[in-house]
Parts: sequence; structure tokens; C-alpha cells
Amino acid sequence: MNHSSEDTIVIIDYGVGNLGSVANMLKKVGAKKVIFSSDPYEIESANKVLLPGVGSFDHGMKRLNDLGISDALKTLVKRDDSLLMGICLGMQLLTEGSAEGKMPGLGLVPGKASLFPNQQGLRVPHMGWNVVNPQKLSFLLQDLPAESRFYFVHSYYVSCSDNKDVLCSTHYGHEFVSAFQRRNVIGCQFHPEKSHRFGIQLFKNFVNYEGAN
Repeated sequence: MNHSSEDTIVIIDYGVGNLGSVANMLKKVGAKKVIFSSDPYEIESANKVLLPGVGSFDHGMKRLNDLGISDALKTLVKRDDSLLMGICLGMQLLTEGSAEGKMPGLGLVPGKASLFPNQQGLRVPHMGWNVVNPQKLSFLLQDLPAESRFYFVHSYYVSCSDNKDVLCSTHYGHEFVSAFQRRNVIGCQFHPEKSHRFGIQLFKNFVNYEGAN
């Protein structure tokens, strides 16, 4: 690992979503260097990588595949000194697939995304603030208060095949996985960059994390 990349956080720029607000939040909590990149080599050789995203599943996967980023991410996570976090659509792309599309996902976390059922007067998309309940210990949740609230905007939610991967759950009509962690792969369905002090703490934990999972 060359030391020039150790303090660099790479935000994947694949034309899907607003990257600026994520970068601003990272800098606010002390990230020394934040770059946007679609370069597979730069991504696979980084220590910490963020995959944000909004929009449709297949469009996101097609962009990742066309740019060579899918293979780069699969290489990245084989290294114990790396950390990959997907946000919103980015979380769903880390799974095996989504009911929204036909393309296979990255398959880094066993599970898939499903559409919220239109029942019980639930509005879809699930939009607004909601409580995130920790299901296991993780550096990512350190110093977050009980009943932490995060901001959501999504119509599809992830189910994990292995319950041990579930990091947080949230209730909206039923319990769904609002964050997962499988070794060095993390997904957050909510938007930490829009979640004020709770998001600030979560990003601070991400930036300051130094150990291997």
C-alpha cells in the first residue's frame, strides 16, 4: 500500500447522484483528502471508498460495469485494509440484485432489494426522518446516541440473506435493513450526508477508522 493513498477517501463518480454534499460532510469531520474518481485503478488501490447513488438499479449497475468499476470494487474488498460504504442506491448495488431491475448486483453482500408494499396507508417512497436501531456492534455506530434518527428517501429496501450482516434496522410498515456490514463492506439505506449531527458522527467514525475488520 503506498502511503500517498492512505489518507485519501475516494467517492465513486459514475454519474449517479449528488457527490458534493457527501464530500462536504467528509471534509467537515476532518477527512484530509477527498477525491471523486471513476478510475478503476484509483478505486481498487484506495483505503476508503464511498459509493453513493440515487436512481434506478440497472442504470447504476450498467454505469459501474461500463466504467470497469464493478471489478475494481471486487478487488478492493479482498484487501483487509480497505473499507467500502454504499449509500442509498449504492447500498442496494452491493447486494445480489433488486426487484427494480434485471441486472445482477455486485454480490458483495448476500441479499436483494424489494419494493415497499403499497399497504397500511404507507407512502412510497419512504421519505423523511426515521429511527435507526443497531443490531450489532460496529465502529461505524460508535458514540451515536440511542434512537438516532437519519434521513431516508427510497422505494426499495434490502433484505440480507445472512442475519449476521444486519447492522441496523428501521420500522416502516415492517422492519427492514437500514444498514448492513459484512467484514469491510458497509451499506446505509439512509443519507448520512443529510442527517445533521447523526450523520456527522457516522462519517466521523468512518473517516477515523484505522483497523482492519
